[in-house]
Amino acid sequence: MLNTFQQRTSQVGDSVVAASRQVWLAGLGAAVVTRGWAEKEAGSVLRNLVREGTAVESRAIRFVGDQVELSVAKANAVWKSTRSTVETVVRAYADTATALVRHSLSKSTPGHALSEKPAARKRVAQRARKAVSTPVAKRSKRSISAKAKR
Repeated sequence: MLNTFQQRTSQVGDSVVAASRQVWLAGLGAAVVTRGWAEKEAGSVLRNLVREGTAVESRAIRFVGDQVELSVAKANAVWKSTRSTVETVVRAYADTATALVRHSLSKSTPGHALSEKPAARKRVAQRARKAVSTPVAKRSKRSISAKAKR
C-alpha cells in the first residue's frame, strides 16, 4: 500500500513539474516573439500611436482654448453691463440727493446762494418729489434721459 501511495505521489509530482515547465517554456516563447515583434513592427505601430495622440491632443487644446475664450468674452460682457448699471444707479442717487439738498436749502434759507428763481425752485422740488416716489430702475432711466436733455 505504501508503495502504491509513493507511486501515485511520484506521478502527481511529475505532472506538476511537467506543467510548470510548460508554463516556463511558454513564457520564454512569448518573450522571444515579443522581442522579434518589437524589433520589426513596433516602431511603425508606436509612430502611428504617437501621430494619433498628437492629433487628439491638438484638437483638445483647441477646444479648451475656444471655451476659455468664449468664457472670457461672456465675463467681459457681464462686467461691462454691471458697471454701466452701477454707474447709472449711482448717478441717479447723486442727482436725487443733490435735488433734495437744493430743495431743503431753498426752503430753509430763502436768500441762500443755492436758491434759484421761483419757477426753477418749483421744478427742482417736483423732480425731488418724483425721485423719492419713483422706484430705482425707473429713476435711473429717467435720470439718463434728463441728463441727455441738459
